[in-house]
Amino acid sequence: MLLLRTVGPVLLALAAAAAIDRLTRHRGLQPPGFDPARRGDGTALVRRGLAMAVLAGVLWVGVFGPLGTVGTDIQPDFSQIHAGQLFLLHGLFAATLAVWYVLGFAGTGGSWAAQLGFRSGRLLPELGIGLAAGVGGWLVVLGVMLGLGSLIWILGGQELLPERPPAMIHWLAGLPLLMRLAVSASAGLVEEAFFRGFLQPRVGIPLSTALFVLAHAGYEQPLMLVGVTLLSLLFALLVRWRQNVWAAVVAHAVFDAVQLLIVVPLALELAPAVDGDSGLLLGLAPMVVW
Repeated sequence: MLLLRTVGPVLLALAAAAAIDRLTRHRGLQPPGFDPARRGDGTALVRRGLAMAVLAGVLWVGVFGPLGTVGTDIQPDFSQIHAGQLFLLHGLFAATLAVWYVLGFAGTGGSWAAQLGFRSGRLLPELGIGLAAGVGGWLVVLGVMLGLGSLIWILGGQELLPERPPAMIHWLAGLPLLMRLAVSASAGLVEEAFFRGFLQPRVGIPLSTALFVLAHAGYEQPLMLVGVTLLSLLFALLVRWRQNVWAAVVAHAVFDAVQLLIVVPLALELAPAVDGDSGLLLGLAPMVVW
């Protein structure tokens, strides 16, 4: 079992990177720097191999690695975690995108903004659409979560409802206001650039959504993953509709900000004062944070 938990995420990351590479070429999106016919200097395969290795590494750390701890009693000591570490994974995602662009597009005239979906003719309307989608998405997801929790309760499955949010949510709620805003902005910008701007055009909505959901599996809250899936699909459809990531970036950041600044602190404050079944349902409110 220990071998499976340690080796399994590595193999999954390698398989996912290989699938992304294959689908990228199949969809005609292979960077010119990875094409031997276009490079003409014999370095194309080296560039492509290095880019795939970096991609596999970040998928291992940020997507499949947390699966190795699911079902165990391993819990981080949040008293020893510096708030700046929250941005470490986002930094790795951003660095992976930078490596991909430098190896595949630098010197070819390609635009990093176009490659990651940041190019937009009119930015202000995109920001407005993102704001509306973020608030609307929050209402929809919260409604679905509460409705699903109520249905489970009516059917007598109270034991399936989480008794309390993950410990990390308590820790996040206690961060300074500006830090919570920074986390929301970072998640919106970097995660949308990676999962929607980079992955979605290359592998499609189903696979990019699956990878996004797996990246949040470390919370070990199955109901939470329902909300994460709904959010991922919302952001994916926004990107497909708008043909850029700006609306999704804003929607993602707004959703996280509403959760971290309003919903989570309020739910954690009220939950101890609410007993029984109402307390269980109230505990669903902060379950979708990131």
